Amino acid sequence: MEQKIHQGRNVKRFREMLGIKQEALAFDLGNDWNQKKISMLEQKDIIEEEILNQISNSLKIPVEAFQNFDEEQAVNLISCNFSDNAMFNNRIEVFNNNPIEEIKKLHEEKISLFERMLKEKDEMMQRLEKLINK
Repeated sequence: MEQKIHQGRNVKRFREMLGIKQEALAFDLGNDWNQKKISMLEQKDIIEEEILNQISNSLKIPVEAFQNFDEEQAVNLISCNFSDNAMFNNRIEVFNNNPIEEIKKLHEEKISLFERMLKEKDEMMQRLEKLINK
């Protein structure tokens, strides 16, 4: 039995995962949208391609995610990959990199390097002055 993908529910799932309220999505979609219209949209089984494209642009999620995401398959995939036996067979690495923190870290390293270079320059200048004064 083929299970039908509920596109409206998928829009709601992804919107909630991103922490975006219906009002905010309505605001992004334009003046003719409001919270109630978004709520009704999320109840639809199939959403028009043009509207899916607008939502895709707003949420920055591919249209295919709304069209193809199946919760049952995702749960099945997760349960197969994360069962007790699977954990010993698969090495799972999660990288939670915060880009802003990485930029700050690089900036601090750059400042540190610059300070070391200035210190070395000052030491070199002192040595040169000693050589000249001899």
